[in-house]
Amino acid sequence: MASSRAKPPSPDSPIAQGAPRTLSATIRSMQLGLHFITAVLIVVACLRALADGSPAAPVLLGALVFSGWYVGGVVLAGRVDDRPVAAWWLAGLALIWVGTVAASAEFIWLAFPLWLLAGYILRWRWAVICSVAVFLVVAVAPPLHFGTTSYANVIGPLLGGTFALFIARGYVELVNDLQERQRLVASLVHAQTEMAALQEELAKTQRLSGAKAERTRISRDIHDTVAQGLSSISLLTTAALERGELAAMPRTLEQIDALARDNLVDVRRIVAALAPAALDEGALSGALRRMLERLTEETGLATEFRVDENLPALPTTVEVALLRTAQSALANVRQHAEATRVVVNLADAGDSVRLDIVDDGAGFDTSAWHTRSRGSGAATTGGYGLHSMRARLHELGGGLDVESAPGEGTALSAHVPLAAKPLEDPQP
Repeated sequence: MASSRAKPPSPDSPIAQGAPRTLSATIRSMQLGLHFITAVLIVVACLRALADGSPAAPVLLGALVFSGWYVGGVVLAGRVDDRPVAAWWLAGLALIWVGTVAASAEFIWLAFPLWLLAGYILRWRWAVICSVAVFLVVAVAPPLHFGTTSYANVIGPLLGGTFALFIARGYVELVNDLQERQRLVASLVHAQTEMAALQEELAKTQRLSGAKAERTRISRDIHDTVAQGLSSISLLTTAALERGELAAMPRTLEQIDALARDNLVDVRRIVAALAPAALDEGALSGALRRMLERLTEETGLATEFRVDENLPALPTTVEVALLRTAQSALANVRQHAEATRVVVNLADAGDSVRLDIVDDGAGFDTSAWHTRSRGSGAATTGGYGLHSMRARLHELGGGLDVESAPGEGTALSAHVPLAAKPLEDPQP
């Protein structure tokens, strides 16, 4: 059975890389923007500090230490993803910044990247505390250096710090969104990979089930046709040898030849998986009548065939199942029953068709057969024929009832729904 397999997304597919790739590019752009702003502000602070007459050595040393610590943190962040380590790095950067502000008030320009970093690295409460501390340093630095300040020196940093803090929190949410999407994509890829594996396993199971059902069908067909035919040939040969009548030998050979030809045709039909040859020459009723005529001719048994005149046309699958059942049952009558009379009745039972085969032979213990049929050894303990009949009928939604007792003959009743459809998982 063909099956469509779910193909997991490739690493280059839109599902795997679309939105996360866009977010990654945005985050990288924001990081590069922060590094660029920090570098520019360091240069601006140095130039303004030197222009205001601040000592060059402390200014340049402070700028160099701040830059080195900042770059070291950027490199460390690419290798270690640890919030406490980042927090301690930020604390060190803030202390270095306070030292640069002590050297020159112009280094308050570097408060803006500190606010951004605090909002990104620290939890919200600590980010606010750190931002307030940075703002206080910014507000106090001008009076300490110049002896005076202005509203602009207070309100400007206040607005800038607040803006930077909320930008950083938005950046954090963006990173969290990226990580969540990446987890969802990984989960989707994993689920689709598992689905593909499950569908592959299902297809394999279906192939094995189909092969098993086909082997079962072939074994039944061989049992109901070739094996029974060979058994009949053996019986005819044995009977002829025991009688030793040369005059009857040509007739016996003709019967053996007819059986061999019929079985050869059935073998070819089994291989081709077509309907039985007996059904080519007429409906099921005609095939059953010819089987009884041949049984009488070969064994001398008295036979009677009854057919319901109102029997509707049967699907080929139903005709094949009932014909195989009759072949196997009559073969049992021939070989084991020691009967003198057999009656076959084909009747319409409303929404199903019923085939009854009754003989007056030796009978058998049905409880023993039921025990074997429930076990796994039916084929090796002599019950394969009845077991095969029941399994074949069960595939079409029908069943087989057997009534018998030692010395009281056997009544076999097979029934199949008229609208029978093969079950998907036939029982062997």
